[in-house]
Amino acid sequence: MQNPLIIHNDVTAALPPLYCGSCSYYAVLASYSRVIIHDGMRFDKRFKSVHRTSIADTRGVLDLTVPVAKPQHSLNAQWSDVTVSPHGGWWNIHLTALESAYGRTPFFEYYIDDFLPLFKEDMCGMPITDYNAAFDAIIRRLLGLSTEVEHLTAPELPSGSEDLRKADFSTLAPVTPYYQVRADRLGFIPNLSILDLLFNLGTEAPLHLL
Repeated sequence: MQNPLIIHNDVTAALPPLYCGSCSYYAVLASYSRVIIHDGMRFDKRFKSVHRTSIADTRGVLDLTVPVAKPQHSLNAQWSDVTVSPHGGWWNIHLTALESAYGRTPFFEYYIDDFLPLFKEDMCGMPITDYNAAFDAIIRRLLGLSTEVEHLTAPELPSGSEDLRKADFSTLAPVTPYYQVRADRLGFIPNLSILDLLFNLGTEAPLHLL
């Protein structure tokens, strides 16, 4: 039986390798039966979402950035050439921020253990695309997504793939309001990391993507 989230059966979409992408990003990913995550995208320091995601803490939107070491030769560098930096002990900062932001959400305690191995110093030095892929694999498993995902390091996409690498995902799949633990005080905040949806809705998160 086909997953009801999938509405594009005969098209392969190419997506960027985002760090804990937004709810809209995962709604788009889930709508394809096959997706290429293009780790071989050309490095562009302005494309911050490869190593930055947004959550909602007690005061509103908070950006979490994984510091990266720029490649020595950036002219033709790919994102797969960019490695995670140990600068500032960021893994402790991110984990503390998530605990502060979502510790009182209904599903934080059920899911956070899945992500704990990724908030460690030994993640440093690995390509940022590999780090993102590790998060993505856990997120897709928790969401129960059946999309076939391939990571591509070649610089060019296969012919015939739908290029969504620089798409505005919030336009392709606008986020409708869902339960957020501080909505009574902050109002609904759209375009946050998929982690916000998981921690707030848990097993109902896939239904919201649908």
